[in-house]
Amino acid sequence: MSRARLPLAALSLASASALLLAGCSQSSDASKAAGDKAAPAAAATGTKPAPFSKGKVKVALVRQSGAGDYFEQWGNGAKAQAKALGIDLTVYDAQADNAKQATDLSSAINSGAKAIIVDHGFPATIQPEIDKAVKKGIKVVVYDVETTNKSVISTKQDDASMAQAVLDVMGDELGNDAKVGYVNVAGYAALDKRDSVWKKTADANGWKQEFKVGKVTDSTATDNVPLVSAALTQHSDVAGVFAPYDELAKGTVLAVQNKKLQDKVKVFGADVSNADIQNMTAKDSPWVATAGTDPSAVGAAVVRTTALELAGQLNKSSVEFPAVAITQDFLKSKGIENMDQLRKALPALNLSKVSTADWIPNVAH
Repeated sequence: MSRARLPLAALSLASASALLLAGCSQSSDASKAAGDKAAPAAAATGTKPAPFSKGKVKVALVRQSGAGDYFEQWGNGAKAQAKALGIDLTVYDAQADNAKQATDLSSAINSGAKAIIVDHGFPATIQPEIDKAVKKGIKVVVYDVETTNKSVISTKQDDASMAQAVLDVMGDELGNDAKVGYVNVAGYAALDKRDSVWKKTADANGWKQEFKVGKVTDSTATDNVPLVSAALTQHSDVAGVFAPYDELAKGTVLAVQNKKLQDKVKVFGADVSNADIQNMTAKDSPWVATAGTDPSAVGAAVVRTTALELAGQLNKSSVEFPAVAITQDFLKSKGIENMDQLRKALPALNLSKVSTADWIPNVAH
């Protein structure tokens, strides 16, 4: 959303059967989910700079939510890259509890971490702790978080281009003056940026927005089904629905199918993961287009960005990850069933040249 992030988004993103990660746990080897194996690290050839030349470096990852297929893959990429770099990574997961994320961030500050990565979150609840971390000399890197502290390194998906890419497809599919639905939530940096593009595009196409619903929880997909179903009961004549976060899109797809409108209502989402690919390519799926980055590659790139900042070699205040459009027709025509296959078919997803150096073993796909 980044989560979202995200997130957002991805924000986040909890799957229909939410997998809640432990509130705080030491990092482990990236899980080998089917079709999403962490790529082996490309060997480093350069000499490690301080502080990496002195042994393991303690880093904390403070997440607004790690639930959902997208964020699991994002976390797997981050953990794999941290392990390859010799980073002792402690992961905190607030499970979509904003107050807990602030508490987790406070714990991370007091843990002795040399750097803290903040993955999604509301500025109102985490900005004070971010400021405390910076004041203590801790390097802070945020992913899909709006922050006013100029010492913080910002990383994010290009949410505006992501939204525009899928909305261009939506425009081609629906044409002008169509009746449409909208599923989104305010307050997440990534979703707010996607919302701005939605408003401009909807106006330019003369679309009539019949409803707007949505909420983010620790079971976002499941919890949005009744909201979208109720909206579709009143507005079954919409031609398409834009849900700019994959968990919102999953809930929308289920609602459309429950109302037996899959032959009439097309769903346009954002973000991409193994589960999203399976959802889009399923028989009679109404989810016809999305746009996204490779979550595993993004998680790894954020960790590399943090490593460069710790070594004093980043020399920039922000890093942005470009998104690409992905249609149902493309996935089906190429026989794509998972992220590994998508990476091979879409080289633009590769972030191996983002935030790297000769001393960094790169695990980007």
